[in-house]
Amino acid sequence: MNIFRSLIGKVWHDPNAAEVVKISEGQLFLVRSGTVRSDRECIYNDAMLTIRRSNVEHNFQLVATRVFEEGDQELLEDEDETDDERVFLIGEELQYRTGTTIEGEPTFVWRDLEGDVDEFYEFVAAGTNEPTRAFFETCMYRAMYERKYRRSADNTADSDLNEFVWQPPTQKSKDKGKGKSTRKPSVAEDTTALAASMNQLSVEPSTSTTTPEVATAPAPVVMEKKPPVAADFPTLIAAPAKLHLWKREGGFFVHQDDVIAQIVQMPNAGPFDYWLLATAEDARRVLSHKISSDMNERWATKLSSMTWNHLSDSGFQSSWCLMFSGADEFEQFKYAFTRALWETANEYSWEKAKADEQAYIMSSATEDIEMADVENDSDEEDAVAEELDKSDDESEPEDELEYQDEEDQPPPLTKGERNSQLTVGYKGDRSYVVRGNNIGVFSHTGDNVRYHATIGNLATPKGKGFNPKEVMLHEQDSKMVLMNPHEPNSLFNLDIETGKIVEEWKVHDDITVDHMAPDSKFSQMTTEQTLVGASHNALFRIDPRISGKKMVDSQYKQYVSKNKFSGVTTTASGKLAVASEKGDIRLFDAIGKNAKTALPPLGDPIIGIDVTANGRWIVATTKTYLLLIDTLIGEGRYTGSLGFDRSFPANAKPIPRRLQLRAEHVAYMDRSVTFTPARFNMGEGQEENAIVTSTGPFVVAWDFAKLKKGHLDKYEIKKYEDHVVQDNFKFGDDKEIIVALDNNVLTVNKKNLKRPGPASLATTSDTRNLRSRSSIVNTPF
Repeated sequence: MNIFRSLIGKVWHDPNAAEVVKISEGQLFLVRSGTVRSDRECIYNDAMLTIRRSNVEHNFQLVATRVFEEGDQELLEDEDETDDERVFLIGEELQYRTGTTIEGEPTFVWRDLEGDVDEFYEFVAAGTNEPTRAFFETCMYRAMYERKYRRSADNTADSDLNEFVWQPPTQKSKDKGKGKSTRKPSVAEDTTALAASMNQLSVEPSTSTTTPEVATAPAPVVMEKKPPVAADFPTLIAAPAKLHLWKREGGFFVHQDDVIAQIVQMPNAGPFDYWLLATAEDARRVLSHKISSDMNERWATKLSSMTWNHLSDSGFQSSWCLMFSGADEFEQFKYAFTRALWETANEYSWEKAKADEQAYIMSSATEDIEMADVENDSDEEDAVAEELDKSDDESEPEDELEYQDEEDQPPPLTKGERNSQLTVGYKGDRSYVVRGNNIGVFSHTGDNVRYHATIGNLATPKGKGFNPKEVMLHEQDSKMVLMNPHEPNSLFNLDIETGKIVEEWKVHDDITVDHMAPDSKFSQMTTEQTLVGASHNALFRIDPRISGKKMVDSQYKQYVSKNKFSGVTTTASGKLAVASEKGDIRLFDAIGKNAKTALPPLGDPIIGIDVTANGRWIVATTKTYLLLIDTLIGEGRYTGSLGFDRSFPANAKPIPRRLQLRAEHVAYMDRSVTFTPARFNMGEGQEENAIVTSTGPFVVAWDFAKLKKGHLDKYEIKKYEDHVVQDNFKFGDDKEIIVALDNNVLTVNKKNLKRPGPASLATTSDTRNLRSRSSIVNTPF
């Protein structure tokens, strides 16, 4: 192989060369042995095989790509979904080997790690000469070497690469039985024909973890002594670290102990029950925290640290920090923790996840990266904002709430009822708050919100009362569409002017309407009649003008599996994003077709989803964090397109960014995070520049411009005495936020939200937090 060193030196380290080596012509087959099924299936009739560098050092990919003849690609443009590339992370687990066909054509063979143990891929490199085949093979072994040892293969000898030459199991068994010979065949000796190889196959399931480029499992930490609890529980990882606890009074982390941090499995509680343990050198168990999404974990690469929250049985919220001794230990622990958390949330083995899914999941654990060229500007802006806040505090008096006359006061409370939903009007100045079987109507002009009227005693046209499960404004705010939990196959049309439900829209006899959305982002400002509906596993269009059942049969897509759809949203052009309780997100360019993009789940149920008008950005809400996703395809044939229109390359899915509250801020809040569905501000012709949500009594807003620069924890917050049910920006306004509390409705200007800290987060009962610079209406209508 030394004859290739000069050539390898030219391509291996060329930063501008994404591809190391390519076989331009061939066919890709899926081959099975020992089965009654068809033993040879052609996947790509015309294909090329490439060794591609990844964005992770010492990791390479084997990529089989379909080659299209002239005219074929245009025909595929109209297909719902295409499969034109298969990507494999190069490692020993592929069991890569070479061979020849009966006709003498060279072949490359590797395991299908996502299929059964008897399934292999075979690339027949017809017409490839021997030097090219040998060079490709050498590059494969070098890639395996670098992945395994995490160092350059430049100084390796041929004998160093021989360990990666595949041996048939029968040969391994013989060598093992002799107990002396450890010789492996050289690259030159490995010329076994494919037919002979397949006949000898007796493959056991691989026990190695299949990991993608960014999900590469680092080499395990070498411990000087075995941790005391390792004998008690199966241990994923153990690493030395310094344990710190957040001190509320001083506002800093205090060192508690030098510990061995472990992630262990509790097999008696189930196969996916993991705990984070910290044990001192004297074998004291310092802490045991069950791994779950409620931990609100965050990672800081610069400090090699992990922070998280813990809520005690008595309700005390604390914030902890593990600081690892080095970058390797930190990366290893982050990988193991993310894997354990994913298995806990999905109740599904990590090894069964596809390589691109593992990469997507691991990329979500990356913390924010602040750009140096904007950091100082941001700090200066924050300092100016703080000064403005101080001046506002000094100049603006606290005014008690007063109604101008008796008519401003809503009807008296009904015992036990609370506000449950908020929807902000598109036309005019109205907002609507659902409370039981009543809907409160509120007007907002300037900085004020006033009680206007109550639409009471909601009932079907047959006179059956109900409390709406979900509501949506329709047809220039002249109508409101209601979902009745007792009649899930129908929608109900409320005439806002008369305050009466005038129609029942029976959608389908067998399909329920669990979620709904407007035809497009701004269609509620028009007379558009149709809307979008979703059941637990179907997506469809609803047209009230159709006689009989209102579902449009030609625009209906149902999945066989139980997808548990949990929300749907539309762009300004009517493209759709659909979320699920499983945590995955599908992007559609139209109803009735397959999804163009399917983003895998991180494991936590998505409870709300929103999208920018142009479709570029998605925000999905889970209980403890928001996911911000850029749908722009950044590489490959469809660079510049959005995931609504084209599928992301398997190796270049978007990086989901987690928007979380910092662990120390949650400690001040003294309660777990429970986000309400997050929303972008919206208005025709306006660019989105903020995201708003709430948790408990807190309204939280992120500056979208800062998020796009990488500042993921630059959020502002405001605390109220009551629980926040829902909040949203006033339409066409990126500053005024309409907030529905359990018993109140108010507006707050975004500039009056504060940077999080003890003063703005403390849980003491402070009426100033309720009234300060907000227009409040006591609304027990």
